[in-house]
Amino acid sequence: MPDEPDAQPAAVSDEWLTNLVQQLRQEDPANPPAKIYRYKYKEQTVYYLTSRCCDIPGKLFDVNGEVICEPDGSITGEGDGKCADFFKERTNETLIWEDKREQ
Repeated sequence: MPDEPDAQPAAVSDEWLTNLVQQLRQEDPANPPAKIYRYKYKEQTVYYLTSRCCDIPGKLFDVNGEVICEPDGSITGEGDGKCADFFKERTNETLIWEDKREQ
């Protein structure tokens, strides 16, 4: 993936993460653009796929690509409620990937 124009250098290394990026690239560009961030949350490394619209939830993944929760989005805008403290408690933000295609 490093040769793709919107991949961040040496960032997408896990197979599940590479597959997620490939899946996102096959979809139409979102507004706002899809982004994947890495954080520390509750003493573990997590990956957050941003919400791509007010009612489409963002997703929080563990290092194995398993969905932990949906911290935002959905009809209420508050996700699924399983990690309501994510935005307050997350640390060490690193942008892993951003879809830079034109919309």
